[in-house]
Amino acid sequence: MTNTSAWGPLAALIGEWEGGAGVDVAFANVAGRIVETPFRERITMEPFGPVANGSQELWGLDYRMSAWRTNEESAFHTEVGYWLWDAEGGHVLRCFMVPRGTTLIAGGTASLTATSFSLEANLGSETYGILSNLYLAAKARTTKYTCSVSIGDGIFSYESCTTYLHHRGGEIAHTDRNTLRRLPGK
Repeated sequence: MTNTSAWGPLAALIGEWEGGAGVDVAFANVAGRIVETPFRERITMEPFGPVANGSQELWGLDYRMSAWRTNEESAFHTEVGYWLWDAEGGHVLRCFMVPRGTTLIAGGTASLTATSFSLEANLGSETYGILSNLYLAAKARTTKYTCSVSIGDGIFSYESCTTYLHHRGGEIAHTDRNTLRRLPGK
């Protein structure tokens, strides 16, 4: 694939990425407090499109992500989903699910050539919203998600915050950040 302009600001994310300097700050149920966990991460983003929704045309990236705590072989977090670009509306969307039983669609505006953008989802929104399974709705209800992305030459960084109401810890700001590098030849 040589011409990737249809993917707008997402074009630079096509490929495979790794980053070993991630930091996860979250409530640890075992410890009963907020802990900081270093992690490494791998993301694959495969292009597809166009997808036609009537007159709307979306170009997307099918993505899969896994994260491992330092010195562990089993992933402690995985995601599957899509990054989508709506050129006419100037919107970037991220739709994903985590195997704990949470699904969300986050969105924000961006220009065709943007190298940074932000996304947001809120509980109760019918457009950029959040769903949880019954257990999480009772024990750790996600109320807001934000994510800021910066893209450079072969590098992309993100900072995300998942705000939730924890039955033991009150309102928690679960943050993640990492800088990833494109794998050679990918």
